[in-house]
Amino acid sequence: MEQPRYNLSKLKNKTIAIDGPAGSGKSTTAKLLAARLGYSYLDTGAMYRALTWFATQNGVAPSDGGRLQKLAQAVTIEFKTLPEVNQVFINGQEVTDDIRTPMVTQLVSEVSAHPGVRHAMVEKQQEMAQEGGVVAEGRDTTTVVFPDADVKVYMDSSPRTRAERRLIDLAKLGVSTTLEELEAEIKRRDDHDSGREHSPLKKAKDAYQIDTTNMTIEEQVDKVFALLKAVLK
Repeated sequence: MEQPRYNLSKLKNKTIAIDGPAGSGKSTTAKLLAARLGYSYLDTGAMYRALTWFATQNGVAPSDGGRLQKLAQAVTIEFKTLPEVNQVFINGQEVTDDIRTPMVTQLVSEVSAHPGVRHAMVEKQQEMAQEGGVVAEGRDTTTVVFPDADVKVYMDSSPRTRAERRLIDLAKLGVSTTLEELEAEIKRRDDHDSGREHSPLKKAKDAYQIDTTNMTIEEQVDKVFALLKAVLK
């Protein structure tokens, strides 16, 4: 059933930024919220994943910040949101499933930690959202990419819950792994993302925090939507 769109004047052309660690539900929530509002959906994490995939295909090591920065500046990354999936394209090639593999997951934190890469990506992200009417999500959207967003949300949940969600996603892609391996990987990535020098994952001081551990996706979307209506008066 198609979600209704809410064309409330107070929500027109706003920028909504959602941050949080992997598996917190922010990506699906942001996509569904954007559809409900008739907004564009900007998945900043998918952009770093697309760059990571592209780098591996072109023999660029995740440690080579200089070459990665040049790639980030040169590539074109685009999104096409369909009812069931947010398609991702890099230089015209669809990489929606390719960027969700365990290999990309293992490498993307190192790739995205390079300051030159982040600078290039932030410029692209801000350009994509310059007209407003966007729901953007990632790990530094509320603190670095859109520090002046109209509403900021930080979503989190327990590592075990996030691993369970990730296990379901990977199963749909035909990837076999264990819950224990995923939970360890999530904790490792949390440590890396929150401890990196440039644009670390952290909650913005003016962000509203939502614990999604015991919430369904529908409840998460409703929660954020209710928050928007309450805040944007």
